[in-house]
Amino acid sequence: MIIPGIIIAVLTFPGVIVHEAAHMLFCKLRRIPVLDVKFFQFDMNTTGYVVHGDPKDFTSTFLISIGPFFLNTLLCVIICFPAALPYYLFNESNFISIFLIWLGVSIGMHAFPSTQDASVLWEKATTEAKKFNILAILSLPIVVLIFIANALKFIWFDAIYGAFIGIFLPGLIFKNLL
Repeated sequence: MIIPGIIIAVLTFPGVIVHEAAHMLFCKLRRIPVLDVKFFQFDMNTTGYVVHGDPKDFTSTFLISIGPFFLNTLLCVIICFPAALPYYLFNESNFISIFLIWLGVSIGMHAFPSTQDASVLWEKATTEAKKFNILAILSLPIVVLIFIANALKFIWFDAIYGAFIGIFLPGLIFKNLL
């Protein structure tokens, strides 16, 4: 089923907002100037963006590019685990749990950096890898995985990832603990 990306973005807007906020957070943490931010917009090409100054080093480039993956994944887990608890412990769900699962999965769906983020990271990583920068060398396969994840969005890979860490992972853990 093909649904335009803008509709998915509207239905999962918290994830878009957190994704862009993560880019901005890592810019601030690395003292990179943020020139413009759009946390969410109704645009077919880009639903959000952060325009920032040039990172001073490869570590900053890496963190700004990859930051949303870490933050969105962490927030998905933090929001979904307690929301899934009533279902997995008591086989019950309520409006608050369902809302929190939607929120967490929406955030988790938008964890992967964009193709543009991956392209910037690839360019910097290949340059720095030639200088034997260990982080740059280690990031090259990560960038390839980001490109693959973005290519697989047409089969809902981003939604599968969000659902896995937000719904199925808590189920696996709770069922093994109980």
